[in-house]
Amino acid sequence: MKIAQISPLVESVPPTGYGGTERIVSYLTEALIEQGHEVTLFASGDSITSAELVPCSKRALRLDPDISDLFPHAILMLEKVRARASKFEVLHFHIDYCHFPIFRPQANRTLTTLHGRQDLPHMPALYSEFIEMPLVSISNAQRKPVATANFLSTVYHGLPRNLYQPAETQTGNYLAFLGRISPEKRCDRAIAIAKAAGMPLKIAAKVDKVDRVYFQEVIAPLIDDPIVEFIGEIGERQKNDFLAQAAALLFPIDWPEPFGLAMIEAMACGTPILSFGCGSVPEIVEDGVTGYIVSSVDEAVARLDAVLALDRTKVRRRFEERFTADRMATDYVKLYRSLLERGDEVHLPADLTRFQNGGNPANQLDKSAVEPASIAAT
Repeated sequence: MKIAQISPLVESVPPTGYGGTERIVSYLTEALIEQGHEVTLFASGDSITSAELVPCSKRALRLDPDISDLFPHAILMLEKVRARASKFEVLHFHIDYCHFPIFRPQANRTLTTLHGRQDLPHMPALYSEFIEMPLVSISNAQRKPVATANFLSTVYHGLPRNLYQPAETQTGNYLAFLGRISPEKRCDRAIAIAKAAGMPLKIAAKVDKVDRVYFQEVIAPLIDDPIVEFIGEIGERQKNDFLAQAAALLFPIDWPEPFGLAMIEAMACGTPILSFGCGSVPEIVEDGVTGYIVSSVDEAVARLDAVLALDRTKVRRRFEERFTADRMATDYVKLYRSLLERGDEVHLPADLTRFQNGGNPANQLDKSAVEPASIAAT
């Protein structure tokens, strides 16, 4: 199958540091190639891939100090995709929705994986207008605010099976926080849990420009403590030791997390997770198997001993059963084939086909419509 993968340009594929979407695009691309498919990747010029690379910027835009506006680069990338579109059977977009107007006439052979939050007020009207564009959610929780959009399935993220490994001997006595510093990720909760439990906390996190004031005013005063070590942003090479040696990963989020890649990275290392139950978390963390889900700092502290007692071998096994890149690629290939089998047919959810020949779905949809079932392993 000839497949185009279209990635954001903010980070390279894969990223050198933090970057969830571009990392998943890399894992998916390589897994598809291993399964025998012909893949072309539209991404930044510093990307490293086995696919044919179409460079759409010289390097990751976040690393270029001369770039202040990302939108012109996105438009130039879309033109490159449009000019080559006839070469591919499937166009798989990972760039939110800016391609919708251009590729609407070819909706029957596009797939758009939504990687961000969908609970913003403008989203329902957007997806109603472009109701024919096939979508994929990365958790069932992600799609709930826009449940009547044209979701074909939920496909959970996956990692290469051997990318991370548990430590032969786990000797670290510290708790880990991995990701980025922002109000919704609640690093302050992680610090509070560690201090109350009397356990060291290591923070490996990126600080975006938009979050620097928050970091300086809220987080920096809290890490001025011997029990807390701020490491900063780390890349893929450093993650294995960081997570595999940790006693547990703290994931104390306070927002509708679409997926949470750090959770399955920890699971791949055999490291259990202590998380607040927002967004996708109940779909990813199996309570009492791969971690525990709590609703307060006090409950987190009370549950910590139980988390530390979980069988790390079982944590790794559940990663292998649910969250490998090969499984992710297989799920996507099923969707690609379903698009090709339908040909020129407009792809609408079953309960929306009555609007195919007229009417405004935004005004007529039943908001209680049942969301489609996921093909992903649960």
